[in-house]
Amino acid sequence: MASKLPKSEIRIKKFIKGIFVLSAMLLFSFKCGSTAKSPAICGIQKNTVQSFLSEKQFNNLFPQRDKFYSYAAFMKAIKEMAPIQVKVARRATSVYQFTRTVKSTGRSSIVRQDPDWNEDWAKKSRDSSYVIDYGNFCTEGSLQTCKKELAAFFAHIAHETRHGENGKYNDGLMFRHESNTSLPYINPNDTYPAAPGKKYYGRGPMQLSYNGNYGYAADCIFGDKKILLNNPELVETDPVTAFKTAIYFWMTPQTYKPSAHDVMTGKWQPNAADKSTGRVPGFGMTINIVNGEVECDKGDNLYNMQDRIGFYKYFLTKLGASDPNCACSCGKMKSY
Repeated sequence: MASKLPKSEIRIKKFIKGIFVLSAMLLFSFKCGSTAKSPAICGIQKNTVQSFLSEKQFNNLFPQRDKFYSYAAFMKAIKEMAPIQVKVARRATSVYQFTRTVKSTGRSSIVRQDPDWNEDWAKKSRDSSYVIDYGNFCTEGSLQTCKKELAAFFAHIAHETRHGENGKYNDGLMFRHESNTSLPYINPNDTYPAAPGKKYYGRGPMQLSYNGNYGYAADCIFGDKKILLNNPELVETDPVTAFKTAIYFWMTPQTYKPSAHDVMTGKWQPNAADKSTGRVPGFGMTINIVNGEVECDKGDNLYNMQDRIGFYKYFLTKLGASDPNCACSCGKMKSY
């Protein structure tokens, strides 16, 4: 038989147990970003898009949308992209290796390794790498940050697919593909060659274009470049795939560009070269990422740029967010 503990020791143990229970109750009673005192909890309990965007809200934001673009498809795309993590490693200027991991299973595989990856001259160059976690889409930081990012994302997909009255901001997500489908949008690309007879014109919410982008997206989303290279029409016939390509584009840095996600969450900060070309954090920088060559460094009165800004401000209001210090314009930013 075990010996009895002194009453004083029993009281101490009960007191300690009570503290642990109370701490646990307090920890899980807060929602990330819901109060000024809760940011420290954000790393434990993330926001989810579904928690601050209802189906009714989504439908109200896009009242004239093609029914192809449904709330259910958007939520499914977010859910299926969330477990995907891609490590992008680079040698020399443009010799890449992609390692794709499905976090829910822990399974990793190399989905791209360029032929020159193991060449001596490539090995001699300094390696660089970064990790893209698609589960971070509109879930990092405070609730206000998440809403700002979603407003920015919606602003771009609305502008890219709009067809209605200027300045109403109710006409987004109306086009599944660009109006002119006669152009093939094919560039020579050894890694992502075009499939015979296929066209890679703009499709989906972010108007994914060119064979190189279709192949890159398929590597990240599916782990198989052929899925979209051989079947680019999936982006306009499967709504979940369509939204996945938009999330891919938003989250994935390009050769010299940061991701729009990193800009809107504050992860990206300009270096000296960026500052010298007018690049600063803010919504304007996301315009530079999406379509900088066409819309940036052309002054503040360019219609397309102003339309994106108008959508951003409209969605901020609708989502109950604000961006008082918004660097919204890219009118004085050099494009990449």
